[in-house]
Amino acid sequence: MAMYSRNLLMAGVVVAAISATASAAQAGCGVSPDMLKKPASWSGSAQDGAVLIPVTGGLPIVGMWSFTMTLNGGAPFDWGYQVWHDDGTEIMNSGTRAPATENFCMGAWIQMGARYHLNHQALSYTADGTLNARVVIKEDVMVDPRGFNFSGPFTVDIYNAAGTTLLQHLAGTAVGKRVIAN
Repeated sequence: MAMYSRNLLMAGVVVAAISATASAAQAGCGVSPDMLKKPASWSGSAQDGAVLIPVTGGLPIVGMWSFTMTLNGGAPFDWGYQVWHDDGTEIMNSGTRAPATENFCMGAWIQMGARYHLNHQALSYTADGTLNARVVIKEDVMVDPRGFNFSGPFTVDIYNAAGTTLLQHLAGTAVGKRVIAN
């Protein structure tokens, strides 16, 4: 029995020593502390070790933007806020749409040379909650060298609720100003 107690005591000492030298456990659905500290300009993913690569030609599109969209000919089309995420997704809060008619919508983007191409999908509803249109907004914007403004052409294709018939095609220019924490 003395041998068993001594082995149990030694196992306890080893576990305590390992625990004292191990780094603290982290919660957060698989998010490591290193992933939380990545800079705004980065390239990579958790799968490939999140290799940091400096971005050339200005700051990337990632971040929050105040935007306006003006149709060719000068008529305003939309304004609001966009957040372009580093995973290639985007979310828009439209200032010209009432929440009941759906003022939030989402998109996916890729970088193509110096431009950022956005394919944005939106659903439009009547005030009583009936789907009345599917909207595809495409932007091809470029961020200025300082990273505080973007601009470029956009198109809007408005389809019927089923998404099978094009009802209207619009085009214009989108401009954005970076929203910063100050």
